[in-house]
Amino acid sequence: MNAHDISDHIEAAKAYEALFVPALFGQWVSTVVDAAQVAGGQQVLDVACGTGILAKAALSRVGEGGAVVGLDPNPGMLAVAGAASPAIDWREGRAERLPFPNEIFDRVLCQFGLMFFEDRQRAVEEMLRVLRPGGCLAVAVWDAIENIPGYAAEMALVEAIAGKAAGDAIRAPFVLGRSHDLRALLEAGGVRRIAIETHSGEARFASIETMVAAELRGWLPVMGVHLPDDLINQILREAESALGEFAAGNGAVRFGITAHIATAFKG
Repeated sequence: MNAHDISDHIEAAKAYEALFVPALFGQWVSTVVDAAQVAGGQQVLDVACGTGILAKAALSRVGEGGAVVGLDPNPGMLAVAGAASPAIDWREGRAERLPFPNEIFDRVLCQFGLMFFEDRQRAVEEMLRVLRPGGCLAVAVWDAIENIPGYAAEMALVEAIAGKAAGDAIRAPFVLGRSHDLRALLEAGGVRRIAIETHSGEARFASIETMVAAELRGWLPVMGVHLPDDLINQILREAESALGEFAAGNGAVRFGITAHIATAFKG
């Protein structure tokens, strides 16, 4: 990867940190570390750490006697994370092939990453492999899209105008939204005694345009869907009406979001 490519990754990661962390992800970190019972002195791995919001929360729990490793395949995400929190050991790598020996972590966390792994079962097997006996695995995934009305409305609009591939890209983060599918995946990866709880939160964007443009110009290209400007502009115009029910004061957008958090202690 050349310097220009790295710079592009870093700028994209900064945009992610500025928009999606406060809008969606930041609110879940306490819930996840609580569910995993992260505590002082533990060794913690955050898989698909992104810009590090969960890893940073874990570090505040483990204290000086513990340590946190954040792993992600995206060098831009790691660069942004490392600049903000040098005390965490940031590693580039993939969930399907964790670069760690067996049974070295007390806690393994994965917040909203499992849906995107190329081989989900292999990733679960790997997370279980590096977990010590008695340690806890905690995984967070979004609920089904039909249970998240703001994204369901956005998906319907995008699919109606831009086609099924675009709609499927919006659906992708929600593919493990049925708890029985999540449980089946974890069990196939060797996880036992799984507890799954559903928690409620709130999506918060500055405007309808901000929310939808981020999907069309940011997320869809990541998923391999590149829309022409005329379609993007049409979707943005119609979004004001299609998502109008979620508009709050000052043009902001707010709607309920739910997520499943699965935990299991390794026998």
